Amino acid sequence: MDTQLETLKDIRQIMERSGRFISLSGLSGISAGCCALVGAAVAHQEFKFLSAGQILWPGEFSERLLFLGACTFLAALVSAFVFTYLRSRREGVPIWGNAARRLLLNTAIPMLAGGALVLRLLYLDLGGLVAPTCLLFYGVALVNGSKYTLGEVRYLGYTEIILGAINCALPGYGLYFWAFGFGVMHIVYGIWMWNKYEKPHRQLK
Repeated sequence: MDTQLETLKDIRQIMERSGRFISLSGLSGISAGCCALVGAAVAHQEFKFLSAGQILWPGEFSERLLFLGACTFLAALVSAFVFTYLRSRREGVPIWGNAARRLLLNTAIPMLAGGALVLRLLYLDLGGLVAPTCLLFYGVALVNGSKYTLGEVRYLGYTEIILGAINCALPGYGLYFWAFGFGVMHIVYGIWMWNKYEKPHRQLK
């Protein structure tokens, strides 16, 4: 009887894994967090008024900030992809399958909606609301996509949503919230996931 239960448990785990993209690397989170912190440091140096509590920004600053944000996002995306690809290759798991497509779709929709709102905020020179908007929509994207990957992703999503909600009440300090949410929390999450799933002699259970 115990053997049959163990067999059923193993079959259930295999079926659950087949529907989830489990090759996300903890090093991807760490690298993305480092890129975010570098971007925040550059923004703090380049736009010193970002930490002065201002909500309305001149359009010229919005354009420069948008360019910096795009570069930071691209660097984080590329580094995250590289580490995830290396883990997929190491474990012999295809990086592009049904689970990966569902994960991409369910995270992309909230992020694209948030991106459209961010562009509108920048057009209206409401740059102080950009950081909380990014945090909120990114958090929703993670929670929405978590059912197609490792479940721990949803906790990172909850954290981003909470930070975004708090930042809505303190819009003039968005750079600090942005650096903490996208930088520090990604690094913490990455270390946690690496220790749990990728550390030598550990296997996904």
